[in-house]
Amino acid sequence: MKVTSKILWMAALLMSNLVQANDAGLEGELATLYERALSAQEELRTSDALAMLLRVEKLAPDNAKVLQKIARQYSDSTVDTNNEARQIQLLELALDYSLRATEVDPTDPVNVLSLAVVKGKIATLQSNQAKVEAARVIKADARRAIELNPDYAWAHHVLGRWHREVDELGSIARFFTKILYGGLPESSIDEAVFHLEKATELEPENLNHFLELGFAYRAAGDSAKARSNFERGLQMPIKEKHDKAAKQRARRALEQLG
Repeated sequence: MKVTSKILWMAALLMSNLVQANDAGLEGELATLYERALSAQEELRTSDALAMLLRVEKLAPDNAKVLQKIARQYSDSTVDTNNEARQIQLLELALDYSLRATEVDPTDPVNVLSLAVVKGKIATLQSNQAKVEAARVIKADARRAIELNPDYAWAHHVLGRWHREVDELGSIARFFTKILYGGLPESSIDEAVFHLEKATELEPENLNHFLELGFAYRAAGDSAKARSNFERGLQMPIKEKHDKAAKQRARRALEQLG
């Protein structure tokens, strides 16, 4: 356990029934358990974080922050299995909790974006039509999250990645997508770069923003900036559950740049 995490946990225990979680509005033992779950999440102990959050949920079933954190643990748990059926099961649980969190607090940009991201993950394991339908939702919800909080880095990240991935489909693929499934909203590689640059400005400590910006610059034909951002992100420490996979993907892209 990291030193900072130990300090947070000990402080929470010492405050006992007087403690109140910073963002969930919980008190007493529930607040202590919630803070311990957040520490477990920070240390990438997803199953431990999930178990503690589910205990909190039993006594605070309508707390949007708790519901969203549970959704995140289920979503992050997909990294720990290669079984596609199990991944879908975990994502469906994540979707259920994301929906509940959004119903409780539809004005929280984290809830709005979480719903879109989980739907997107599910779609990657489904049909092409499901992917197209999810793409529409992702763009709309990412834009909505930015409207709720213009400084929400991950909303800019998701919208930037959306623009890049849809733009890379190419005219032929987009033509058949339009014929078969009704088409996709307009995309722009310039918009991809803009939003991902914004994400790196808002969260310069997050390697994912730099790595994804590298992909955007590669798509824009700027190899020098693509390489620079890939290298910067790869030098940063792993902090989140999906960071390892993101680095592996970026390394392959960097090797292809030559």
